[in-house]
Amino acid sequence: MGPLSARSHGGRELVAIHPGAGKPAGRGKQELDYQRRPTDGYVFGAFQPATGEALTETYTSRSIKNFIDFLDQVEAALPASAERVYAILDNLATHKAADVLLFTLAHPRWEFVFQPTYAAYLNLIEPWWKILKSLALKGRQFLTWEAVEHAVVEACAYWNAHRHPFVWGRRRRHRLPRRYGVAAMPKATCI
Repeated sequence: MGPLSARSHGGRELVAIHPGAGKPAGRGKQELDYQRRPTDGYVFGAFQPATGEALTETYTSRSIKNFIDFLDQVEAALPASAERVYAILDNLATHKAADVLLFTLAHPRWEFVFQPTYAAYLNLIEPWWKILKSLALKGRQFLTWEAVEHAVVEACAYWNAHRHPFVWGRRRRHRLPRRYGVAAMPKATCI
């Protein structure tokens, strides 16, 4: 369907719950309103799995200028003691622009790793996007882009206040207890 998106709104007709003897109850209807998706902006994000800290910023477009500005903000937020910074990126054309190459020349500790096509599961920020959507956007309706920006800022602040190291894989409660193999120490008994 392209850039169009169907958004449902409550219908204007009343539904008869108890229509009378012998008549079935009416079915609820929703009117569909087709219009452009709210592409008033985009959310850029950086995620540090070792600490669980996240940084998000909203922009009006996915331009090279905005991406470089976001990289500068991430550079300012990172501690100077970090020797290497690995940024895992998808294959968006903005990520491969000449200005991004100039950024890497100006900041030699940065290294960009481009994930293979259709391999989003390799990027640990993808679970963070899912968490951000559930914290900021799920079940809410926003009338303006400023409301979306405010919700994203609040959700990121909440996450950073309650952050924890991010572990890739199954949740701890779903893991089986570790079984020792052949190299396990035998249980000694005292006589």
